[in-house]
Amino acid sequence: MPLIFLCATAFLAFVSCQPDDEQKRKASSGAQDNFLAERSRMVEEQIARRGVADALVLAAMRKVPRHEFVPESYRNYAYADEPLPIGEGQTISQPYIVALMTETLNINKDSKVLEIGTGSGYQAAVLAEIAREVYSIEIIEPLAKRASETLERLGYKNVKVRCGDGYRGWPEEAPFDAIIVTAAPSQIPQPLIDQLKIGGRMSIPVGDVYQELVVVTKKEKGVARKDIIPVRFVPMTGEAEKKQQ
Repeated sequence: MPLIFLCATAFLAFVSCQPDDEQKRKASSGAQDNFLAERSRMVEEQIARRGVADALVLAAMRKVPRHEFVPESYRNYAYADEPLPIGEGQTISQPYIVALMTETLNINKDSKVLEIGTGSGYQAAVLAEIAREVYSIEIIEPLAKRASETLERLGYKNVKVRCGDGYRGWPEEAPFDAIIVTAAPSQIPQPLIDQLKIGGRMSIPVGDVYQELVVVTKKEKGVARKDIIPVRFVPMTGEAEKKQQ
């Protein structure tokens, strides 16, 4: 605050506002500390105890501020074991599912990852804590814009977000070491399989009303498919819907 006017009244006004500013700073710091404690508890109770063991994934989940990716009205629930609304009829996934899907990708600091369905940007941030590059596609423009702004504000420089239909992936940046899909098609999109490296993995919910989280590993000839757990995701829209008809 520039002290241009040095009259007594201005000085008194400046002094009198200090306690309020200090109280706000302490309150903000205390809130952040509370979120840190909640985040640590989330990782221990919701994620590690349920079998997620990858140290890189657990560290990322402890670090990424999930409360920054949910609407203000839901911040008190940011670390609960449940999905939350983010607007546009979409949700931020349950923390356990985010951690589980990330672990199934088997990524590291050299990985290049494609995400289909940016949503709030939270999953992209978790991936960015581990991988070298993250490319994320969101079909709903307001969500793509908001997620991009949030990621930029939080300093994630290794994430690129664009608005578009993720069914055909991001071919100009392929191949990818891993692909994660956070909306459910009725069948696994062939363009996404094509954009995986040999040995690369894709984590994707597949199905209509009832879905299964599937991990696809690309082989020299064909793919290997492993069913993980039943899940519930919003349906994949755009070209994926046409493939169902």
